[in-house]
Amino acid sequence: MVRLSKKGEKIRQFILENIENNPHNIANNTAKQFDVSCHAINKHIQHLIKQGALIKEGKTKNVKYRLHPQEEWTTSLDLATNYSEDVIWRNEISPELGVLPDNTINIWHYGFTEMFNNVIDHSESKTVLIGIRKTSPSTEMIISDTGIGIFNKIKSKMGLLDSRQAVVELTKGKLTTDPDHHTGEGIFFTSRMFDEFGILSGDVYLSHKYGKEEDWILETTKNNSGTYITMKLKNNTARTTKEVFDKFSADGNFGFTKTIVPVRLAQYGNEQLISRSQAKRLLDRVDRFKVVILDFNEVESIGQAFADEIFRVFIKQHPQIRIIPLNENDNITQTIKKVQSYEEALTENNQNP
Repeated sequence: MVRLSKKGEKIRQFILENIENNPHNIANNTAKQFDVSCHAINKHIQHLIKQGALIKEGKTKNVKYRLHPQEEWTTSLDLATNYSEDVIWRNEISPELGVLPDNTINIWHYGFTEMFNNVIDHSESKTVLIGIRKTSPSTEMIISDTGIGIFNKIKSKMGLLDSRQAVVELTKGKLTTDPDHHTGEGIFFTSRMFDEFGILSGDVYLSHKYGKEEDWILETTKNNSGTYITMKLKNNTARTTKEVFDKFSADGNFGFTKTIVPVRLAQYGNEQLISRSQAKRLLDRVDRFKVVILDFNEVESIGQAFADEIFRVFIKQHPQIRIIPLNENDNITQTIKKVQSYEEALTENNQNP
């Protein structure tokens, strides 16, 4: 099946959302809604039937459609067996996903193989549980292991303070505990391809929704062993893997050269972002990118030393890297301008002794 267009995505979503209240006249109503022919709408309906999203009942004038019931599938694999992610994808996962647009399948192929490979290479788990829940509009997958836990593994290998700092590093991208065999891009891009993506491990939950630049943390009251990953995607999305990859390529260059860092993840509890040490932790490893977007969403204020370390000292030391603030409020903007004006004054004084 070929890639679905953005208009096609909206048409199919409209059909699926309105079919239950309008099982007999959905084609006519959808055609009017999008100002296209009934013939064009019927092509989309036939694709949805082929996917198993819709069930056709009756004939000619008595034809009506209904949503296919939810389907669930699970399997548990013993990792003592020498599994490879491509074989499990081809023999187990792809058949369960069924007939979907090529671009949707490509996202699932990338996301599953990256996450399953992480379990094989990093989790130290003896088993892995894979589950798929498929409805007419969307599909959700879980990949769960009983290993060391992803945040604990990163914290231990990198000598970090705690699991929360491991999360901050993970959201930047290009993070791996095995650089000889991994680029550290898998989780970063997977989390941004799906409509919803989440990791629960230890006492930390990291989640991302498509269209939102920031990630967020939910501290849990229970310490969960292993790692529990969830991925959810509309069956008829128009999104492509290339579209997501291109978003993080700076200035049209190929490669992973741009990242978005959610600044609020650097805050612990009610503490304020005021010190140079906090800024240095936030900037750790960002010199691997050409463009670094600092997302200040939900950050009320920053201290002058924190701002100075980022927007004067770091920029002066790394002139080849662009640091771009995003979603900053007026207080933060003024603090940034203040340290930048200080640097401008120093430059002017040096030029005119």
